[in-house]
Amino acid sequence: MPSITTVFSAYTSLAASVMLIKTVLREAKTILTQFIPERIQKKIISKLESLFAHPTSDLTLIINEENGYGINDMYEASEVYLRTKITSTTLKRLIVSKYEREKNLTVTAAKDQNIIDIFEGIQLKWRLSCTEKESTSNGRKEHKFFELTFQKQHKEIVLDSYLPYVLNRSQDIKEENKVMKIYSLESYGDKGSWRSVKLNHPATFNTLAMDTNLKKEVVEDLDKFVKRRDFYKRVGKPWKRGYLLFGPPGTGKSSLIAAMENYLNFNVYDLELANISSNSELRRLLLATRNRSMLVIEDIDCSVELKDRTTTNEIKKGAKLTLSGLLNIIDGLWSSCGDERIIVFTTNYKDRLDPALLRPGRMDKHIHMSYCTPCGFKFLASNYLLIQSSPLFEEIEFLISNVNVSPVEIAEELMKSDDANISLNGLVNFLQRKKTEQSKCNGEGSESQEITNRKCNVEELEGQVTTNHKPKKWQNTCNVNENEVKNSSKKTRKPRTIQA
Repeated sequence: MPSITTVFSAYTSLAASVMLIKTVLREAKTILTQFIPERIQKKIISKLESLFAHPTSDLTLIINEENGYGINDMYEASEVYLRTKITSTTLKRLIVSKYEREKNLTVTAAKDQNIIDIFEGIQLKWRLSCTEKESTSNGRKEHKFFELTFQKQHKEIVLDSYLPYVLNRSQDIKEENKVMKIYSLESYGDKGSWRSVKLNHPATFNTLAMDTNLKKEVVEDLDKFVKRRDFYKRVGKPWKRGYLLFGPPGTGKSSLIAAMENYLNFNVYDLELANISSNSELRRLLLATRNRSMLVIEDIDCSVELKDRTTTNEIKKGAKLTLSGLLNIIDGLWSSCGDERIIVFTTNYKDRLDPALLRPGRMDKHIHMSYCTPCGFKFLASNYLLIQSSPLFEEIEFLISNVNVSPVEIAEELMKSDDANISLNGLVNFLQRKKTEQSKCNGEGSESQEITNRKCNVEELEGQVTTNHKPKKWQNTCNVNENEVKNSSKKTRKPRTIQA
């Protein structure tokens, strides 16, 4: 049995050794900070600390930002959830940001900060870490990941209860805040990846100058799509739907996309095919998109030259991105790698598209965005000028029925003055000029009509208007009032019988 003096002497020596080790580590950190890059610092310090650390019963889970081709759902859920766990007493460094049209600040933890959470009496420590993944001419790309540390004995509770709770809670937070994003491509060297910003487009079905019946048809089709998970599974089809929006420039194709996004609360992926180098690159990017999202490819007829599938030497000609590659992604085996997705193509010229793109299963619903109609004008006048009638309405409706004019052009004229009479008179003059110009293009005789039409099309394309679309005769029987407009596109997702 050692004496008290011996025990005390041993304890003193041990305490002195511990203090010496701490001093060495502290001095080492100081030296490393001054002379060694941060990435190497972390590795050296980690090794030193592990040499003198006591055995622990802790377990650490790594939650990477990226999961193969796409974003890790668990990482994004953790990021959203941890914003609700930030307190000024536990953190020394915070990242504060504010997005346009948001009332509140967004506060997140800076990297290498510990966030403590308690779940069913278990203490869990979160930590955001970053390491440099690759360096390109466009800058450094960081690899981000969360470290979740807890005692090993609680492993089953964390995996079976806590992490599912974080996923569900993050979804509730997103629904409460209605945060929607638009993703676009950002290049790193010869590769691209999705980067997002918050999407706050104000267009809704209540503000869309579109034929009332067509608008109602689109809303009902969207409602039916989101309710048919079991149907798609039963019939063995991927849970996706394709829309083709076609019509002259300025007829509201982009606004309809925004209205669909706001109605469904889906994120939007804006894909420019001109930035895609190959079929494999396209496949990698589309697999990185999320469920409950809209993939938008605008101006599909002119964004990139897609070689016809029957062309046997397309690869030899250097066409790395092919029509076959695009079709396989939107309707082949790869299209089943995700649920509840909508694909939207837009074009000004439907007849220029390959028929393979248009068949059901790829583009299930074709929506013609036409020139402005008398009903559309009344809708715009109600929204822009807050009026339901005027002595000038009859003349304007007659001119619109006989002139090819887009809703965007009508809206531009209505915005020129806050005085309704001044705006309407300006619109009358504008429509009369349009009618005169189009009459000149179409009145040179039947023998040269085809040449004249081509000339008019070229001239008006420069002004973003095409004249090869003949105006329809519309009945002036539509009475627009605010209640009817709102009711026509209100979310009334009532059960109804659907014929499969």
